[in-house]
Amino acid sequence: MTRDKAAPAGIDPSIPSVARVYDFFLGGKDNFEADRKVAEHALRITPDGPAAGQANRAFLRRVIRFLVTEAGIDQFLDIGSGLPTQGNVHEVATEHNPKAQVVYVDNDPIVLSHGRALLAAEGTATVIQADIRAPQEILNHPDVRRFLDFDRPVGLLLFAILHHLGDDEDPRAVAAELIDALPSGSYVAISHFRDPGERDPEGSRKAREVERVFNESLGTGRWRTDEEILAFTDGLTLLEPGLVPLAEWRPEPGAPAPTQTDTYHTFVGLLARKP
Repeated sequence: MTRDKAAPAGIDPSIPSVARVYDFFLGGKDNFEADRKVAEHALRITPDGPAAGQANRAFLRRVIRFLVTEAGIDQFLDIGSGLPTQGNVHEVATEHNPKAQVVYVDNDPIVLSHGRALLAAEGTATVIQADIRAPQEILNHPDVRRFLDFDRPVGLLLFAILHHLGDDEDPRAVAAELIDALPSGSYVAISHFRDPGERDPEGSRKAREVERVFNESLGTGRWRTDEEILAFTDGLTLLEPGLVPLAEWRPEPGAPAPTQTDTYHTFVGLLARKP
């Protein structure tokens, strides 16, 4: 393995980061040894972690395509966006509507520096450093208000972020505060780690084991039940096919068979509309 390049100012490479662990799963290079150790430990339990990361990105792309082309959404707030990778939200959205606006939000300083470099020549997207645990700081950020018009429907994207909030952080209240700020006709997309329970006892066992690894190393990670995940959408209209494994959410015709195995039933997604 090649030696890590120097970390940017303010970054402690010995402390793993959620964004950089996902970057490793997606085959990126913006991660450090500490991040890889967390990922490799998880991979010993569920070796298809990279396939799960790719399935999440594919789900994201299908959701954005639907929202732009069928729901008419042209502005997006992507919280927990992670490091830039192939098929970013603004790339998919502007492919179908060149005027689409996107604000990326992440609490990792590396995401901010890489995002700004990526978006330097773009006029339709920006990135801010903020934490989902402080919804009002996000909603009232000047760049959010400059890029997004909350008098018109917004696409709120919560991909692989709510499961990094512990129950003691009241993620339902966090999600509700963000959703309350959205106008009628907005959409909320969520992908989340799931504990399948009795329907898949072995999958449930592995989910709990990976949850233990994530909490011991990243300090964050919660595999929730269907009921707990659906509670985030209280008051919203769930679109078909509902809460399903990522590959089952409106797959494209002729799409290759999913390569997920261990994580197929433990990583799920949904899209809901605010009446």
